[in-house]
Amino acid sequence: MNKENDSINYNPDVLNCLANLSNDEVFTPPAVANQMLDLLPKEIWSNADATFLDPVCKTGVFLREITKRLIIGLADKIPDLQERVNHILTKQVFGIAITELTGYLSRRSTYCSKTANGKYSICDKFDDEQGNIHFNPCQHTWNGDRCAFCGASKAVYERETDLESHAYKFIHTNNPKGIFNDMNFDVIIGNPPYQLDDGGDTEERRRGGATPLYHKFVEKAKMINPHFLIMIIPSRWFAGGRGLDNFRDVMLKDKRLECIVDYPIASDCFPGIQLKGGACYFLWNRDYHGECEIKTIRNDKISIMKRPLLEKGCDTLIRYNEAIPILRKVLNFNEQTMDKLVSPEKPFGLRTFIKGEENYFDNAVKLYANKSVGYISRSSITLNADWIDKYKIYISMAYGAGEDFPHQILNKPFIGEPNTCCTETYIVIGTYQNKENAENALSYICTRFFRFMVLLKKNTQHAPAGVYSLVPIQDFTESWTDEKLYKKYGLTEDEIAFIESMIRPMDAADSSNINQEEE
Repeated sequence: MNKENDSINYNPDVLNCLANLSNDEVFTPPAVANQMLDLLPKEIWSNADATFLDPVCKTGVFLREITKRLIIGLADKIPDLQERVNHILTKQVFGIAITELTGYLSRRSTYCSKTANGKYSICDKFDDEQGNIHFNPCQHTWNGDRCAFCGASKAVYERETDLESHAYKFIHTNNPKGIFNDMNFDVIIGNPPYQLDDGGDTEERRRGGATPLYHKFVEKAKMINPHFLIMIIPSRWFAGGRGLDNFRDVMLKDKRLECIVDYPIASDCFPGIQLKGGACYFLWNRDYHGECEIKTIRNDKISIMKRPLLEKGCDTLIRYNEAIPILRKVLNFNEQTMDKLVSPEKPFGLRTFIKGEENYFDNAVKLYANKSVGYISRSSITLNADWIDKYKIYISMAYGAGEDFPHQILNKPFIGEPNTCCTETYIVIGTYQNKENAENALSYICTRFFRFMVLLKKNTQHAPAGVYSLVPIQDFTESWTDEKLYKKYGLTEDEIAFIESMIRPMDAADSSNINQEEE
């Protein structure tokens, strides 16, 4: 075939060409939208009574692809094409745009016209411009300095009515079903806004990131009680995320979750997007009750396993299917776990910006801070003063989320000798009677096995005590190697190979020449 003619005839899908608004409001590629729709039973496309709602329209890709499928599926029931299109667009396909602009864009994608009743609209039955893709400006409901529905900061988002407020209609109501006159929907599908940036360098934002929003759309959609719910959201809810504990608990105990498709590397799903912790989409089926099929897609490799969402003794989702037999072997030992040895944030009560004095002075305590070592008076240390004169292990509180494997997962730990403390750049992993015990603990933390067990709960850069809750405590009167640990837990060659494909080797850091920083 003539390449020049191929180039002339090439007609790209405009929805593949749009730039994303931000990492918070990510457009869904048409290919991914269709993969999500493929989760639905095939017979739904020939059901003239089935109704579909996208409550967070951005480009209209879901409504467009649904319409295309129904046009084919209903050909026998409604032979006349115009009658069929009119029926689908007036009776079956509905949307709520997140902004006025995305409302126009979604109508253009679905109706081939930015106005539903426009000259070029493929539906000739609408009397108004919005049709069934609505955008109704909404304002936050302030309860003190926060929105009662989404938690937005009043100081940041109280704006003039003609400015974008990021108050999304679907989640700013106690009755989402009432938006479409109490209509029942068979399918709710969408890609909600992921988070709301409160702006500034507040302590709350610095420690926890922006306020997540996506879970609120899932919760509101469940209130409508559709037959099927499909949404694509960040995967960080599996094990972490600010304010997501209750959402995670409810989701992982919900037997109606039939399938989760997980992309640990978000760019495998959303090209060009950096989304720490990856992305996933799920199928919630009102009539299903059982185990969930977990499908993991990473670098074109696919793993599928049907299993419980919660393993015994776990309160988070283990995302990697290959990790399940390893985890089960480790849990069978019923050992205490390392989170019991890990300090809270700010182990000595010292903020990140504290650097201490450059030179030693009488009775000073050595201070490990971000990118520096200084000296501070004992009286400045407000927490855990009894740890100062003990051996302990320091490790940075944050390190990369581990999207490219093999990965290090944690920053290098190092021994904190007596008469030392640290800022909140670091946390403390245990205090020890002597240097030998501390060195043995350090050897364990540096193993691939240790960091693999951390990986099972760490899917963002932050590494608080909770990410160590699956790591068993060892006897620190002896040193540890991966070979020793693999033998202890009876791991197979395939299981060892999987661990080593995920985690790269790491040597212990020298505390006499430490200059660490967050990755």
